[in-house]
Amino acid sequence: MEGKAAVLGSADFVMPFAALGLDTFPTESDAEQVQENATSILKQKYALVVVAENIARSAQVVFETTQKKATPCVVVVPFTTEPEGIATESLGTMLRMATGINILKN
Repeated sequence: MEGKAAVLGSADFVMPFAALGLDTFPTESDAEQVQENATSILKQKYALVVVAENIARSAQVVFETTQKKATPCVVVVPFTTEPEGIATESLGTMLRMATGINILKN
């Protein structure tokens, strides 16, 4: 499958992805700005969206509507020094949708 990739997170988070040629959307922790950028990403029809864990909760409101669709695939990546567990929770949800079972269950 072909498609573009977008990266949403702080300037420090998106910088390495920009060096790889991916489209980046630097944003701070302001929920309104995060949601505006997430909405912009959806309008541009990206196939893959990489989201920094520290802003994932704010972006979740926007990406929830596409969660059951094949694209975009939204991947939450840990970035903060102290992981919040959102990345693991997101991965678990995607795996449960793909396999029908909770394989990350403790």
